[in-house]
Amino acid sequence: MYKEQKKSWVKHLDFLILDLLCLGVSFYLSCLIRLGNIRKTPVFREYIRLAVVVLLMDICIVFFFEAYTGILRRNKVQELRAVVMHCSVIFAAVTVYIWGNKQSEIYSRQVILVFWWIAIAVEYFSRCIWKIYIRQRMIRRKNFSQLIVVTEDRYAKECLSDFQNNRYKEFEVTGVVVVDVNRIGEEICGVPVVASADSFLEYVRINVVDEVFINGNTRESSEALANELLELGLTVHFNLVRESRLMPNKRVEHCGKYLVLTTSMKIATPRQLFLKRLMDIAGSLAGLLLTGIALLAFGPVIKLQSPGPIFYSQTRIGKGGRRFKFYKFRTMVVGADAMKQDLMERNEMDGLMFKMEDDPRIFGIGKFLRKFSIDELPQFWNVLKGDMSLVGTRPPTEDEFEQYELHHKARLGIRPGLTGMWQVSGRSDIKDFEEIVALDTQYISNWSLGMDIRILLRTIGVVLRGKGSS
Repeated sequence: MYKEQKKSWVKHLDFLILDLLCLGVSFYLSCLIRLGNIRKTPVFREYIRLAVVVLLMDICIVFFFEAYTGILRRNKVQELRAVVMHCSVIFAAVTVYIWGNKQSEIYSRQVILVFWWIAIAVEYFSRCIWKIYIRQRMIRRKNFSQLIVVTEDRYAKECLSDFQNNRYKEFEVTGVVVVDVNRIGEEICGVPVVASADSFLEYVRINVVDEVFINGNTRESSEALANELLELGLTVHFNLVRESRLMPNKRVEHCGKYLVLTTSMKIATPRQLFLKRLMDIAGSLAGLLLTGIALLAFGPVIKLQSPGPIFYSQTRIGKGGRRFKFYKFRTMVVGADAMKQDLMERNEMDGLMFKMEDDPRIFGIGKFLRKFSIDELPQFWNVLKGDMSLVGTRPPTEDEFEQYELHHKARLGIRPGLTGMWQVSGRSDIKDFEEIVALDTQYISNWSLGMDIRILLRTIGVVLRGKGSS
């Protein structure tokens, strides 16, 4: 019988409980430092209520933002960065809660600030100590599963090294079977070669073996060997494909009647996608209200300064190469697309995008609309329809897409967005299209709801400073 590995948040329930204890202790210490014996203060009940709110906020943040993803693989610097971000989000949420409930006169700002710093220190050291404990407990534990690796000689060293570098494995590699060369009696990476292809089943019969990892064999030989091993009551693992830096996300799934290893630049959970779409709908509804106000304020001016339609539509390329109608307030003269070819020699971008500082096609009010990204507001309709998202990669035009090289299409791995990494990373200074592709690829590979929220907040600052023109 094989114990299935824990999934989802349950896998790190210990870290959730640890963080809740750390936050509780940090809150108590901050009250003690600032208020002394809080039990004797008239606001004791209010602080107890705030402490409960802090703990509930922590649970929500962990649930929605998956704060423990890869926590066992983080080094000390990465862990410190994660803890600072985690505690800062809680600090911000508490500040908003107090301000929103008009309770700023009840709670001491010094208590909240001290709590933030203490929580970072206590949570960081507690997590590091707990990870050391987990590691030591796994080393000391006597009931490791005994695993035998069955492989070809050319894969043996690499395979065993991979297992040895896994610090948190729940098995012990007690032997290796080389099927194409007789190396019995030798050691590979400190692991003894215990059998050959002919003597393997006999070795299994008389020795302690719980699990077998089959690596590098042909499909037919692997299936035949697995059937024999299953009859002996062993757990069998097939190597479908070796993980690389290009496939950090993978799932074993059914595709028709086939069992497949599914991998992508980023694999999102249904909950994450639901929340992203919910955020898109809420944001687009609010954005369409702003669009209506902008239409009333600037629509007549656009008409007066440049006869023609108020809105501009263009076919853009969305997720996976799908085409959709993309909307903006018109900021250029009618027929501007036909004039683009004549201006290509003044293009300031290196690559497949067009950008110039003083584009003669833009009329008076258009410069103002672009400076503060007001021309982008109609795209909230694209977001509501589902063609776009609030945060993503900017959709290319058809002529840009037709010139894409293979690696450029990575930008189309998700829905295009109103804003993204490029827009908040000093886009006016970025002249190389390959750098934009790199930023977009980085965004897709590391996507999270928390990242979307950070980009949205940074976008607001970019727009208010008038650096939103594209």
